[in-house]
Amino acid sequence: MVPEALDALLSAEVVLGYKTYLGLIEELLEGKEVLSSGMRKEVDRCGLAIDRALEGHRVVLVSSGDAGIYGMAGLVFDICRERSLRVSSPPHRTPSTEPADLRDEKGEVPPDLFVEVIPGVAAFNAAASILGAPLMHDFAVVSLSDHLTPWELIEKRLQAAASADFVMAIYNPRSKTRPDLLEKAQKVILREKAPETPVAIIRKAMRGGQWKCITTLAEIPFEEVDMQSILIVGNSKTYVWNGWMVTPRGYLDKYNLSE
Repeated sequence: MVPEALDALLSAEVVLGYKTYLGLIEELLEGKEVLSSGMRKEVDRCGLAIDRALEGHRVVLVSSGDAGIYGMAGLVFDICRERSLRVSSPPHRTPSTEPADLRDEKGEVPPDLFVEVIPGVAAFNAAASILGAPLMHDFAVVSLSDHLTPWELIEKRLQAAASADFVMAIYNPRSKTRPDLLEKAQKVILREKAPETPVAIIRKAMRGGQWKCITTLAEIPFEEVDMQSILIVGNSKTYVWNGWMVTPRGYLDKYNLSE
């Protein structure tokens, strides 16, 4: 958690989030109004956060990882746009110049809401740090969840990323209701990447119960993968050395490090 996120939580009056994520920060929620909800309640959760903020409360909406990466930030802006709310960064974040249509003759038109998106540590960042340096070169991030994105589009993205030899970080790989999507993704990636391509699985990165496994694309242990796991699939240069997974940036091709 970055210091700005901790400061926001400590100063919040109302905190909303998925109940599992709120459980991870329970010691920071004492004395606050806490509103939790389950999976697939994201629209209700964000709408309620906006409502409470419009009432004048200091509100924090919690996401895991980074709120702007498969998190709640985008949905907050979607809802504000649908409601035609005028949204601005907090005063200390506001750029020195504003679009002309946000001002009147007397100065700036006050926003309906101040919204600040505080960065966090995304799952692929946490996973990569545990593995060594697998994201040292270009990489693509793809979610296998077909709840909001049709599988046909997911498959196109997997194919494109694999064919371009990107390192790939795969989110939402396997759930009880979608137990076969990772196997389908593996078959798509194998069209472009070699079976011996290094693959890492990290479950609960930087949390209690953390577990990792380095294997190959052809030998993914599907039963060990769940929704709290992330996979990192190497590119054609990625190697495993002494338990570390590394994707070279290309320095050894350009420089003689012995000189």
